[in-house]
Amino acid sequence: MLLYAVLIVLGAAALKLPAASTTALSWSDALFTATSSVTVTGLVVVDTGTVFTTFGQAVIAVLIQLGGLGLMTFALFVLSILRVEIGIPQHIVLRSDLNRTSIGDLLSLVRTIILVMLVCETIGILFLTSVFVPEFGWSHGLWSSVFHSISAFNNAGFSLYSDSLTHWATNPVINICVPALFIVGGLGYAVLAEILQGKGWARYSLHTKLMLSGTVILTVLSVIVFALLEWRNPDTLGLHHSIGEKLWISWFQGVTTRTAGFNTTDITSIRDTTSLFFIVLMFIGGGSTSTAGGIKVTTAFVLVLATHAFFRRRYSLVAFGRRIEMEQILKVMALTTIGISFIVVGTFILMIRQDGMFLDSLFEVTSAFGTVGLSRGITAELDALQRTVIMVIMFFGRLGPLTIGFFLATRVPARISYPKSEVYIG
Repeated sequence: MLLYAVLIVLGAAALKLPAASTTALSWSDALFTATSSVTVTGLVVVDTGTVFTTFGQAVIAVLIQLGGLGLMTFALFVLSILRVEIGIPQHIVLRSDLNRTSIGDLLSLVRTIILVMLVCETIGILFLTSVFVPEFGWSHGLWSSVFHSISAFNNAGFSLYSDSLTHWATNPVINICVPALFIVGGLGYAVLAEILQGKGWARYSLHTKLMLSGTVILTVLSVIVFALLEWRNPDTLGLHHSIGEKLWISWFQGVTTRTAGFNTTDITSIRDTTSLFFIVLMFIGGGSTSTAGGIKVTTAFVLVLATHAFFRRRYSLVAFGRRIEMEQILKVMALTTIGISFIVVGTFILMIRQDGMFLDSLFEVTSAFGTVGLSRGITAELDALQRTVIMVIMFFGRLGPLTIGFFLATRVPARISYPKSEVYIG
């Protein structure tokens, strides 16, 4: 928590430098932008492409990279290169940061994470230059490719253009390259490590199987539902696009909603039903130990499995031939409860200062919690208190709601055993 907080403050100070912006930037704008960058959210109060200079945009890119990669991961990678001895306490912290059960293979996993990041972002840059360089020239085109590749892989959603990627809504390269980057980044490094080892489906861990199957289900569902809800909306898919163009937009907007925050259509014009559907997707988010936020795909599917097991009168939770322990189920329930609490309280505070905008406020808060970055257009209108609320939610949304729970909780061994009793529920 302290590492991320310090990075945010340093980032805000860098963005306040005269060389970082084209106009005078307030501390509020700088702090909000730094928080959004480090938490790889993408909510903006000023236009990234026009307000910030190339230096300021580079600062944002570095903050995104460090925030998405994880500060402990980056620090231990640098120490390992410098051959500095890394002690058991640092391994334990990294194990918690990467959500692992063992400290034996952590440095190997860190190297895999760095390698995957470099390879994916480099490939992304090469593909994006074929779009941006012919349009903007080598200088701006190459920088735009680098910035958007970093932003996409880290699921940040920051763009150098005020309409995000709407200008290239039907461009095949943008519609394939950018989603590929944020889908890979959103799977989680543990999943990517198993895939790279070439184990095959039968030897994948339960987490990897749940994550891959859950991602496929949610991707297909989100694309289909978005297309059905927006097909005849004149302000989004509308009547001015061909069937092929509508499918491209539906594909991009369907897959970006859970994690990335880019958009190829006007989010302020989507139907209320679509907004509600997006809120659910943003709450779910991406994968554990990934650059994505939310309660995570595995959490959502364990909740579904637990509900199914309850109605089938089963007292153990089984998926893909493996049993999920009660401690994991309780953690899932705690994570979901804390996440809902953050969203309810945040929406309540935003509504106090801006009544009559329930859906906009709920959408904004959920986007901050899921570190998504989509907005219905109210981010720049937030006052000081509302900005603070959104920054706090982005901060804990990136760290994970369980972080604050474990930080506040104390483990006291029970000295007394009490008799069981019945509680009537439902």
